[in-house]
Amino acid sequence: MGALEEAHLAACGCDEDDDEDLVVLGGGGEEAGDAMEAAVRELLVGLGEDDRRDGLRRTPKRVAKAFRDGTLGYKQKVKDIVQGALFPEVGVDKRTGSAGGTGGQVVVRDIDLFSYCESCLLPFSIQCHVGYVPSGGRVVGLSKLSRVADVFAKRFQSPQRLANEVCSALHASIQPAGVAVALQCWHIPLPENLKCKSSQGLIRASHSSRSGVFEGENSSFWNDFVALLKLRGIDMEMDSHSAIIVPWCPLRPHEVPLCNGHGKRMATNGAISPKSGSAPSNMVSAVSSMLLSLGEDPLRKELVGSPQRYVQWLMRFRACNLDVKLNGFTLNGANVYERPVEDATDHRAISSELHLPFCAQCEHHLLPFYGVVHIGYFGSEDCEGIDRSHFQALVHFYGCKLQVQERMTRQIAEAVYSISHRGAVVVVEANHICMISRGIEKIRSSTATIAVLGHFLTDSSAKASFLQNIIDTADLEE
Repeated sequence: MGALEEAHLAACGCDEDDDEDLVVLGGGGEEAGDAMEAAVRELLVGLGEDDRRDGLRRTPKRVAKAFRDGTLGYKQKVKDIVQGALFPEVGVDKRTGSAGGTGGQVVVRDIDLFSYCESCLLPFSIQCHVGYVPSGGRVVGLSKLSRVADVFAKRFQSPQRLANEVCSALHASIQPAGVAVALQCWHIPLPENLKCKSSQGLIRASHSSRSGVFEGENSSFWNDFVALLKLRGIDMEMDSHSAIIVPWCPLRPHEVPLCNGHGKRMATNGAISPKSGSAPSNMVSAVSSMLLSLGEDPLRKELVGSPQRYVQWLMRFRACNLDVKLNGFTLNGANVYERPVEDATDHRAISSELHLPFCAQCEHHLLPFYGVVHIGYFGSEDCEGIDRSHFQALVHFYGCKLQVQERMTRQIAEAVYSISHRGAVVVVEANHICMISRGIEKIRSSTATIAVLGHFLTDSSAKASFLQNIIDTADLEE
């Protein structure tokens, strides 16, 4: 991570103009694409945004393309993938053992996928493991196992149904002695439930499905499948026993939608979410039209209420144009550079608040990005009485809106500098859902940005001391 001269920011992973080739895929052509884009514009207006401003002008095209790419599975057929991919492979006599094309189990592990949650229409990430037992002296090309899984992942899904559909499709298409599918899935929680480290707080679910020789409590093939997963540190049995019983989709407990589009609020742990009210009907209708454009039926049992929940998620990031002052922080302030930088050489005077969790909404793709913010500053009289809760409120203010990581980093740094007057440095580490759920599909990527102001810009040792503090405290937040 390098310093950003004059608080300018280097580009992060989500590029506003990364989708030059915006091709409408599948049936419906331009008409379907136009309908999707019009629906996204309706959502932006409902969020209090100007869809003509820089950063949002191409958002309708990007969002439409992301949804189309993410649901290509509806237009793909398993037989087209598997056909011609079955190869003869000699096995051994069954009286001797099981190997090769007669009973030798094959397991492809760690297949990274993503899908769209059918309850809230937000993407979730998946690690898929597929095993099968060949029969008839035939094996299937290994890549076909992951491609078949991807066909069903690129639809609106629930984890268990995804596992069942992949298992059934493989059993029917390659006709093995049996198929086993194990999934580990991660869903983003409500913003207020995110923990400090970006990998914590995600809702995790493990599901499996099996057929043929894998069925039954005492199946030796299933036991071997589980053992082969353990060689990679994957313990499906422990995952299923230790999982906390929580709803897979975090928005379901907060709103029970009725068929007429209205909803009944429900309490969670005795409290009702302040942002779980009914969704604007025009925005709900816009999302329903998006589902129709994708070839889905909004009245399908599993999708009833999903448009409302998706809009409820978006409304958590509604634009706020107020000039808010919070315990000395001037938010949306006009100029933070009015006072000269004072001399500061004592690194013991560096104060920091690290690992502040946040969740924001990418304005380029209307998808969440989440992670942690680290703030360092040289104290001043204006900083007295400000504690971690104030910095967390500051992060929340800039995070809960349509954002880009570069801008958010700069805005937080400027707000801190407006009270420090001596120096401020901010590091933001984030995972971007748009990096996993579009054509790029970089499942394990993360993005870091840094903004440096005042004394931290000229004193490299002060900046290094702050960055080392982040490293030293990382393990404490696990």
